[in-house]
Amino acid sequence: MTSSRFKSSRVAVLLLGGVSVVVTVMYLHLASEVAQLHTSMYPSSAMSYQQQVAQFGGAGGALDLNSLVVIYNRVPKTGSTSFIGLAYDLCARNKFNVIHLNTTKNTPTLSLTDQMRFVYNVSNWLEKKPGIYHGHLAYLDFSRFGVSRQPIYINLIRKPLDRLVSYYYFVRYGDDLRPNHIRRRMGDKMTLDECVVMEHPDCSTTHLWIQVPFFCGHHAECWVPGSNWALEQAKHNLIHKYFLVGVTEEMGDFVAMLDYSLPRIFKGAYDLYLSGVKSHLRKTVKKVLPSQETIAKLQNTKVWRLENEFYNFALDHFHFLRKKTLVEAGEGGRQVDRGQKFAYEKIKPKRN
Repeated sequence: MTSSRFKSSRVAVLLLGGVSVVVTVMYLHLASEVAQLHTSMYPSSAMSYQQQVAQFGGAGGALDLNSLVVIYNRVPKTGSTSFIGLAYDLCARNKFNVIHLNTTKNTPTLSLTDQMRFVYNVSNWLEKKPGIYHGHLAYLDFSRFGVSRQPIYINLIRKPLDRLVSYYYFVRYGDDLRPNHIRRRMGDKMTLDECVVMEHPDCSTTHLWIQVPFFCGHHAECWVPGSNWALEQAKHNLIHKYFLVGVTEEMGDFVAMLDYSLPRIFKGAYDLYLSGVKSHLRKTVKKVLPSQETIAKLQNTKVWRLENEFYNFALDHFHFLRKKTLVEAGEGGRQVDRGQKFAYEKIKPKRN
């Protein structure tokens, strides 16, 4: 009797042991499947801490040049096609990526969900780092989304009336880059002078109010023509959020400063620009210079005064940085970097 019960117990133990093994194997298999799925969705989670540090740019906010993200939120009709052409020519040589952000109907502001999507993509698209993103997008503050490592913003702006004239005739006559492309005002022969006299919507101050809101950002007040708050916010962002803002009229110096200060991306850009191959890619087919009466009327608006104030503010800051960074050397007015003007000393404790 005892022997029979003992045998039955052994069989039960063996059966339970077999079940345990099967359950264990199934659990391990399931865990492996889940881990693979998680890795495919979140590749960085499969990395060690040291690998993630190297990939994301170092611990404690250390700068990793191979993780640079540059955002060029280009303002329409400021020479942006010519400038970004340099990046496209250099990307293979300098081993970085160029990505064009194309917004629906070229709207410069994004919905809140699209803002989050863009911030997430830019921050986590490791395969596209280092890289430069460009598109007609108003300034977007990444810190609002909890991002600790900020992208580097750059931009170009242009004299407000010159930009307006270029834009007005561009949508009517196109340019020499894509001469067969149909523009939305193609066939409209109305000059800017006639437009201003008629007070037509195509030359209203809303078309002049562009550069301030592009730098101001995604706040509703940024897009209120003639807003003093928007102007001050645009100035604040230019000084505190942008690495460098140049002017169309002095693009060569802008390119030179980027070449010397961000060589990981722009090395060789200055020589390429000076060669003339990429210095002027796009030119409006036809432009009629406005009369003095038209100029005076447009300059007598609050929108022009604020836009012009912002342009001069940006110009003064650009000239300040240029003076500290570049010096003319050799023939042809070529600009070169002034070189390092600081040194480290009295470093303690001393190491053997």
